[in-house]
Amino acid sequence: MRILGIDPGSVTCGYGVIDVEGKTFHLVEYGVVHVKRHSSSFPQRLREIHRRLQAVIERSKPDVCAMEKVFYAKSVKSVVQLSHARGVAMLVCADADRDPIEYTPMQVKRAVTGRGAASKEQVQQMVLALLRIDETPDYYDATDALAIAICHAINGGPPQSVASGRTAKKTKDAWKKFIEDNPGRVK
Repeated sequence: MRILGIDPGSVTCGYGVIDVEGKTFHLVEYGVVHVKRHSSSFPQRLREIHRRLQAVIERSKPDVCAMEKVFYAKSVKSVVQLSHARGVAMLVCADADRDPIEYTPMQVKRAVTGRGAASKEQVQQMVLALLRIDETPDYYDATDALAIAICHAINGGPPQSVASGRTAKKTKDAWKKFIEDNPGRVK
């Protein structure tokens, strides 16, 4: 299965594509769509995000798309702009008949590190280890997008709620088993 993870942003939008074969993850590509805040109008920035994400989908042909849910922003303006960027990313996925599955930041962190309160650095280090990436990307947005794709691969679909029986303990145990089954994948 090929998964495209998207970490939406109105200035920097991360994307990451992985292939999943059983319990093995293979990096296909990752990067960011970086648009300069003051060099063009907001609609033109959204257009550029659309164009670049569309190119990623056309190039990588994912089976599924996953993206991060909005849960917090520093200001109302930030939430509105982020929501527009998310809408553009959703549209690109929908145009490719790949409605994105959404995950909260806590769900992504828990799936990748075993801890829902993990730092960006911890998430990045685990992503780099799991995908055997030697160089550290310039932006967390790229590794966050890969983490979203990994989260979907581990969860195997839309996240389950605690009410449906999915708990942090079960997720942590599943992660521990993954590490035991794949000792060479984690440094």
